[in-house]
Amino acid sequence: MTYLEFVGKTAEDAVQKACKELNTSKEKLKYDVVSFGSTGIFGLVGTKKAKIRVHSLDSYPKKSYREESQREQSQREESQREESQREESQKNENQKSVKEERPHSKKEESPEPEKEKKSDLDDSDPNDPLLSDEYVQKGFDVLKKIVEAITDDAAVSCSVRQGQIFFHIQGGNSAVLIGKHGQSLEAMQFLIDKIINKTRFKQKVRVRIDIEGYLRVREDNLTKLALRLGEKVKRSKRPETVSPMNAHDRRIIHLALKNDSTLKTQSIGSGYYRKLVIFPHRNRYS
Repeated sequence: MTYLEFVGKTAEDAVQKACKELNTSKEKLKYDVVSFGSTGIFGLVGTKKAKIRVHSLDSYPKKSYREESQREQSQREESQREESQREESQKNENQKSVKEERPHSKKEESPEPEKEKKSDLDDSDPNDPLLSDEYVQKGFDVLKKIVEAITDDAAVSCSVRQGQIFFHIQGGNSAVLIGKHGQSLEAMQFLIDKIINKTRFKQKVRVRIDIEGYLRVREDNLTKLALRLGEKVKRSKRPETVSPMNAHDRRIIHLALKNDSTLKTQSIGSGYYRKLVIFPHRNRYS
């Protein structure tokens, strides 16, 4: 039996498309519902279109529906539009979450991030052998491809300072590249670190990826968090546990409280994301 299939966000949308293309009313349309579709998780993940199957095509005017190739092209365009809407929705959500950690007002911005950003490039040695290292070049190429696949108009550069490799990303959609609470940025850094240190088993090279000065802002926020929790521990005389974080973020907490003799910090657990606990330092003679 000859039939045509139509898709839409809901079965009703698919029926309306069929009626429009076949130039008929819903009452005269002969169809079966193949799938009612699904909105997925928050309309972003696991979405599924509704689909109907129209039969008895001989009862409709031949000129009322298009050729199969044209119909498929229309469906692809519809799919692309829906995908663009989902990406826009995700982009807005990521931008909202980044605002919590990244200041946008000029009054709130400190001149220190610009100095740090400038020093990363000024202190870099353009003749450093790491810049011509095979695996560093491979890591740079992979990072560039990842960034280009995620956003447009973003530039990637590389510098070496004090034996550490810094990748700088400027332009593009920084909110999507950073991700919620920096998760996308951490994922990229994890992959590039594995590529660059593939053959370095004894002396690994530290790799950092920065997007529009985000690392400096993140460091400032973590330092403020450490000092605030430290004061809370002093008042309550009870330990405070910081949510699981990567080794670099834990190191920032450690350094922020390093010179406070009334407190001590310790990482507990296992794996890449370990927890950090701030204890009140108890003197054995007190």
